[in-house]
Amino acid sequence: MSEILSELAARLELRHPDAIVSTAITHGELTVTVQARALVGFVDYLKTDGNCQFSSLVDITAIDYPERTSARFDVVYHFLSMYQNTRLRVKLALREDEMVPSITSVHPSANWFEREVFDMFGILFSGHPDLRRILTDYGFRGHPLRKDFPTTGYTEVRYDEVQKRVIYEPVTLVQEYRQFDFMSPWEGAQYVLPGDEKKEGAK
Repeated sequence: MSEILSELAARLELRHPDAIVSTAITHGELTVTVQARALVGFVDYLKTDGNCQFSSLVDITAIDYPERTSARFDVVYHFLSMYQNTRLRVKLALREDEMVPSITSVHPSANWFEREVFDMFGILFSGHPDLRRILTDYGFRGHPLRKDFPTTGYTEVRYDEVQKRVIYEPVTLVQEYRQFDFMSPWEGAQYVLPGDEKKEGAK
């Protein structure tokens, strides 16, 4: 399999030298890093070329690297060629203020995948026919899969019996948050549980 993937990587680099940044084979899969500006043409080639035929778009996702100064996000595309029995991962690095060209013109199924990435990460796709939230509410604040998004969120939703409707309120924590005691509640236990050492240290 690695020989087939190596040949595929060499062929892609030969045909698209300006689009491809790098290639790597890990865990039996080929990952191709491309320039964002060349994404649509490259994906179209993967789908239509007789030696590739990656006609199935399996998924689109993203990864947040807030510590990276040059490009905060990686956008990752997973393709499958049932004709060649091969999987391919395409990824690109993206700044927070940068947009990704939509691939809906090549793969219409990318529509909801791109909406999900926009909803969860706040990444914008230029040329998308209907870029709006898909998993969260339309009035939702922030993007939950960004690593700087608070675990509590910003607002909470509840049904108000008096107003007879759903209302949104700022999150209010009625107790000290994240103050956990991991000591075992079982008296006389003959085994040590994680956190039991705290009890011994307190004596």
